[in-house]
Amino acid sequence: MRELFDEVAGHSPLDPQEAARQSSRAPQRKRFYTTAGVEERPEGFSVTLDGKPIRTPGKRLLAAPRRELAEAMAAEWEAQADVIDPLSMPLTRLANSTIDGVLDNTDAVMDDVAKYFGSDLLFYRAGFPEGLAARQAEYWDPVVRWAADDLGAHFILTEGVMHVAQPERALAAARAALPKDPWSLAAMHVLTTLTGSALLALALYHKACDEDRIWAAAHVDEDWNAKQWGEDEEVVARRATRLRDFRAAARALRLLA
Repeated sequence: MRELFDEVAGHSPLDPQEAARQSSRAPQRKRFYTTAGVEERPEGFSVTLDGKPIRTPGKRLLAAPRRELAEAMAAEWEAQADVIDPLSMPLTRLANSTIDGVLDNTDAVMDDVAKYFGSDLLFYRAGFPEGLAARQAEYWDPVVRWAADDLGAHFILTEGVMHVAQPERALAAARAALPKDPWSLAAMHVLTTLTGSALLALALYHKACDEDRIWAAAHVDEDWNAKQWGEDEEVVARRATRLRDFRAAARALRLLA
């Protein structure tokens, strides 16, 4: 079923926005199966279509380490109507990326997440207008304090966009708090990419904040500008797509816990 998966779901890079672009360009296909299910195998819990296992573009079995996650992926396939929409299967795309792109490259993926700590969104603050500065402090300060109090990661905040080198001890402490298992790490990578903040993703992973507040914190500036100047329809549409991937990655973390 490898060719089938490539054609329907497409390759799924770890960057969720690039995955969405590729999936939107992939030819859509009519639903060709009757039921989707889950079967336990030595590799984990495999997603099946009419009893046949799916394979990733890398020819590996599409199997999750937890039954609940595999069942959630199977539900995505089961929910497809006459035409299969890959964008509506974010958990399947995340699993595809994890199996093909993370399992054998955990150090590189961890490095990619950890580099965000050096210039995290939360460290660069607006000096004006006062309302925006206050909004940033409201949503960002609790996460920065949590990192300092719970992780021992004391980061430096600055006003403006000029780069500030962060203390090595803070960077090391934050990196040490990243998940070690490749599935959670892959979900963390997606969350970091979507929010622009590894610290926000880390706070969600450690349950220091709920996902609604994390999503709002990631869009403080965007929401402020929309309030002042009005919303842009294209921006709203892109954000809705990104929110779907964000929810899926957050759900994966919960199911893997």
